[in-house]
Order: sequence, then structure tokens, then C-alpha cells
Amino acid sequence: SLILGIIGIFLPLLPTTPFLLLTATMYFRSSPHLYHWLIRQKYLGSYIRNFRESKAIPLHAKVVSVSLIWITLSYCAIWTLPYLWTRILFLVIAIGTTCHILSYKTLKR
Repeated sequence: SLILGIIGIFLPLLPTTPFLLLTATMYFRSSPHLYHWLIRQKYLGSYIRNFRESKAIPLHAKVVSVSLIWITLSYCAIWTLPYLWTRILFLVIAIGTTCHILSYKTLKR
């Protein structure tokens, strides 16, 4: 789950925070040393701390996530899929994930 979380930083449709939260939960239950290591990480730890403490997503992360989702799914729907039902499915996925991301509070720093 840690590797998937790291990959999710770079791939727009793979979520980062849920995988990192899963990793933190597993580390917390199995190894306090690994849990504290993960929480103290400069980049990965901030995802977990921000979400755990305030249930919020930074504005920059929201903008990047929503933008990449729409760019990727629009490209796939327009240029790669010939079927109307798949284009509609991509539209529904884009709307659903956008609503989900925007439903969280915005973390202001």
C-alpha cells in the first residue's frame, strides 16, 4: 500500500491518501517504529497528518488532482474509445471523483 501511495502521487487516477492512510494504519498496529518513520517523512507524512488532523486536502492538491483527472479521462474518452457507453462511463467517473475530492475541506496554509 505504501508503494501504491507513492505511485499515486504521479498517476492521476490512483489515489495517494487512502493508500498512505492504509499503510499508516497497518504500521500503527504492527510496528510503532515504522509508523513514526512514516509520519515524520517530509512529503508522505504531510498527506497523512493533514488528513488525520483536519480531514482536509490542500488547495494545490485539489487543483492538480481534479485537473489531471479531467485531462486524462477527456483524452481517453475523445481519442481512444469508440463506444458511447465508455465515454459516458468516463464522464460519470470524472464527475464522481471530482465531487468526492471537492467534498473535503480545503486546507489553507
